[in-house]
Amino acid sequence: MSAGAVGLALALDVAVGEPPTTLHPVAWFGRAVGWLDRDWPVPQLAGLVGALGLPLIAAVVVWTIVVAATALAPLAGATVAGLVLFVTTSLRRLLSAVRDVTETTERDLGAARERLRALAGRDASALPAGQVRSAAVESAAENLADGLVAPLLAFAVGAQLSPAVGAAAAAWVKAVNTMDSMLGYRSKPVGWGPARLDDAVMWIPARASALLLAVAAGAPTATRRVSRWVGSVPSPNSGWPMGTLAASLDVRLEKPDVYVLNADAHLPTVADARAAVRTVAVAGGLAYALTAALVVLPEVR
Repeated sequence: MSAGAVGLALALDVAVGEPPTTLHPVAWFGRAVGWLDRDWPVPQLAGLVGALGLPLIAAVVVWTIVVAATALAPLAGATVAGLVLFVTTSLRRLLSAVRDVTETTERDLGAARERLRALAGRDASALPAGQVRSAAVESAAENLADGLVAPLLAFAVGAQLSPAVGAAAAAWVKAVNTMDSMLGYRSKPVGWGPARLDDAVMWIPARASALLLAVAAGAPTATRRVSRWVGSVPSPNSGWPMGTLAASLDVRLEKPDVYVLNADAHLPTVADARAAVRTVAVAGGLAYALTAALVVLPEVR
């Protein structure tokens, strides 16, 4: 049943991409996180309590719904688990956004800079075309880890017990990452807890994503090259998938005044960015396939 849930999530991602924001449970969760973003007497403590509590509540709600559905019929439980996995993962929309930004750099750089806001949280108002494409490619690599591999891996681990536990684990990881993306900035004292928890949760998925990208690109030595560059990236995790994609495509990826990956190479051309999209797509497909293979194990024992 868990393998069917993975298949349903993939089919929905290919066919739909993502549900509308008004119907998206992650957007609903985001409203709860927004309530936490305020002045607290001890903001770090408030952020830590929120980081520990809100994702746990989301996981318990999901577990309860999947268990209830399973009690009605195992197929209903697997369907609900697949729906949960669908709303906690994203690949098609990511690839579409990256493709749109990179293609637009050839026609209208101003529009490309504007559209980049949906992918990368940086000031793009003065970025040249190559750096706009760099930011888009970086986002493709980083969001592969955050938005796909992490929840899929959590589902695969939890599904060793039951589809309900797998769905709850995926929801928990997505909630942790959502809190970090909304609050985990140095300018927000309340974001310390969410950021630190996300760093811990993403440690394995980021490195697993790097391996998937290396395999997808047919560049098995890419991850070895990355180990020399990741120290310049403030995040302990995002440098691995970004650097692996830079090494695999032999392009330079950089965030001005913050980090440079593969400094001796050139910034991505449109053709390079297209290759990046293809590589991330293949890596995402591998992630789905491996997840399906892993969740089959407890069902055949």
